[in-house]
Amino acid sequence: MIRFGIDILLDSSPTWKTDRIGLVTNHAATTNRLVSSRQALGKHGFNIQKLFSPEHGLDVLGADGHAMKDGADGLTGLPIISLYSNKLAPSEEDLSDIDLVLFDIPDIGSRFYTYLWTMTYVMEACASSGKKLVILDRPNPISGMPALVEGPIVAIAQSSFIGRWPIPIRHSCTLGELALYFNTVRDIKCQLEVIKCEGWNRTYFQPDWGMPFVPTSPAIRHFESMLLYPGLCLLEATNISEGRGTKDAFCIVGAPWINGEILANRLSDIVTDELQITSYRFTPIENKYQGQECKGIRIAVKQPAFFQPVFFGLMLIKLIAQLYPAHFQWSPYPTLVNQNGRQHLDKLLGIPNSELLFELPLPTFIAEITKLTKCSEWNERVEQFLLYLD
Repeated sequence: MIRFGIDILLDSSPTWKTDRIGLVTNHAATTNRLVSSRQALGKHGFNIQKLFSPEHGLDVLGADGHAMKDGADGLTGLPIISLYSNKLAPSEEDLSDIDLVLFDIPDIGSRFYTYLWTMTYVMEACASSGKKLVILDRPNPISGMPALVEGPIVAIAQSSFIGRWPIPIRHSCTLGELALYFNTVRDIKCQLEVIKCEGWNRTYFQPDWGMPFVPTSPAIRHFESMLLYPGLCLLEATNISEGRGTKDAFCIVGAPWINGEILANRLSDIVTDELQITSYRFTPIENKYQGQECKGIRIAVKQPAFFQPVFFGLMLIKLIAQLYPAHFQWSPYPTLVNQNGRQHLDKLLGIPNSELLFELPLPTFIAEITKLTKCSEWNERVEQFLLYLD
């Protein structure tokens, strides 16, 4: 069984164990025995003084893009300071009565999942306040295979809280590895320690870990959603439902004006044996098309080790736009960090004028997205910071 950074820490007795500790975490962070990390740390005598929570809140139930409030934790009684509110980083005052910060939040391996960027703001806050930061590392649940990296890499001009610094959409790293990388290339000067996990191979996907899946946010309820997310999250910038408001977000796609059988058949003609695509109907209880029946498709990944979700997501949007030109539209996606929701596709992809790609003839479009999604230079950039090598 995989041992997370939290499991390794609990078996040790660091000199700072009784120092005043601030813990950046959420309810998805557990030991490999599924005990809440914050509860386990308290039971093992770690002097946790306060909690910091990312997007979706400590309970991971907050709606996507909605500000989270400070509060108190019902499990530990500790105060909660939200890092997805009027501030994205701990303030100097927040850290004034803290000696050390622990970070333990599961990631899902995609650049626009915001927990990664919360980590970078915490790194900067710790550097400016002279506090040590300890990252309790966890495996990348959609694997760390270099061959599965997919771009584009964010252009500086498209920087946002869903792509703050230049990395690809699917980065194939752990948060600990990215912390080491950013600390060097961004010259953050954070006093940083990464506690590695054990038993993880870069070829492993979450089902290989030997433990149940723990939902990481309202829309990521199971592994397959996580696997499809790097590509199907691009649908946020359209009037196509990505399944939010159902239990199968990012595994189902639809709209009232789509013919699911036609779409499934067209996709089956162009995708390989990596996917199983079937027609499907669903009714979201919230988000796009709330209370309306959507017709579309259900997607199952048969070969995770070969599937390229970003390429697939781009092809899916192109096909739907071609099939339904009278209905398909680009749509804003308002969030706390992009309140008018404009240019959402540019922020997701990390490139300017991204909607123009979809006006290209299909052969040219395929050639362009093939170039965009390939970014082998990323593997060279991060190689020296990788912690888990065969």
